[in-house]
Amino acid sequence: MNNLIIHTYFYLSGNQKLICMLCCILLWGCTNNSKSKTPDIDNYISDIEIINQQKSDMPEILFDHLSYDFGEITQGEQRSYIFYFKNVGKSNLIIYNVDTSCGCTSSMFSKDPVLPKKEGEIAITFDSKGKSGKISNHVVVSANTYPAQIVLTLHANVVNP
Repeated sequence: MNNLIIHTYFYLSGNQKLICMLCCILLWGCTNNSKSKTPDIDNYISDIEIINQQKSDMPEILFDHLSYDFGEITQGEQRSYIFYFKNVGKSNLIIYNVDTSCGCTSSMFSKDPVLPKKEGEIAITFDSKGKSGKISNHVVVSANTYPAQIVLTLHANVVNP
């Protein structure tokens, strides 16, 4: 069969030779007898166990509440709330940053590590100046946890004086 392909190849035009060469390459690739490697399920399970072990050794932050509702407040008032949390993980918890979704909300927190089984807090202050109606603000806590970010939510209904 190889001789037939070679003899036929000489009678073909330029484009036909190119097509013939591509077909031969494709056929050769399809008839390759090398065994494909299948994933080793034992290695896969081992990798999952390592990842789970690493996650289980990480700090874990557990908040008392993930949201707080200030209720009805008069426009111009400032209200504060403290989100309490506990490090229920096995290593020190470090809060890197606390971002707020609005310039009307500020935060205070300690960058000192929170030891396992110890508690911490994040103080949030909402300034309703220039706001009206129902408000929902998000506070994103970034820490050395899995997942790396946790979203806290503040609600308020701001009424005019």
